[in-house]
Amino acid sequence: MDSANQDINLNSPHKGLGSDSLSEMPEETGATAVSPGTLPPGLTEEEAEELRLELTKVEEEIQTLRQVLSAKERHASELKRKLGLSPLTELKQNITKSWQDVQTSNAYVAVSEKLGLWNEKVTGCDIYLSASATLDDISSSEVYKKTQETLSQAGQKTSAALSTVGTAISRKLGDMSNYSIRHSISMPTMRNSQTFKSFEDKVENIKYKVVGGKANGESAHSPNESNPVQDNAPF
Repeated sequence: MDSANQDINLNSPHKGLGSDSLSEMPEETGATAVSPGTLPPGLTEEEAEELRLELTKVEEEIQTLRQVLSAKERHASELKRKLGLSPLTELKQNITKSWQDVQTSNAYVAVSEKLGLWNEKVTGCDIYLSASATLDDISSSEVYKKTQETLSQAGQKTSAALSTVGTAISRKLGDMSNYSIRHSISMPTMRNSQTFKSFEDKVENIKYKVVGGKANGESAHSPNESNPVQDNAPF
């Protein structure tokens, strides 16, 4: 028999306990184990027996209620699992409910009212009003506005100057990189071209005529006369 459906009538002799539960209970519990020789002074044997019976009944009721409560808790857990209510969701709901209870409590309402009164007193005092008026006058004065405009313009100019410098540096570095690449690529090709070789031969001839002839006292003649440069040279 399910313990959730057990009889919890406190006047019932078994109070929802099955035969197994009754068989497992000790024969004497609490005051029933007290021997007659240990009775308190002024308590008769008949009164002690009535108290023992009452205590036994109360202990049986407690045991029954514990079993029923355990069954109800298991049933509630099963219902929560079917509804998809996790412990975290339940905790959030409990916190929200607790906060709502705090907000509606008399102490919270009283504190809120006192804080509102203090705020009204502070904002309505002469010192607060005078300070607020002074700040308003300062913010609306011409000196304040001019200072604010000057600082704003200075900040904009500084930002523009820094941006221009950064752009110029980036462009310069890019030009240097491109020039280095073009130079490293074009120089070997230029040296091996026919135009560069023809130009180099003419420079050597001029150098020989100007320098070599004077040094040797000879008439200037080209060292490449045996292989003169053609007239249709590209340079």
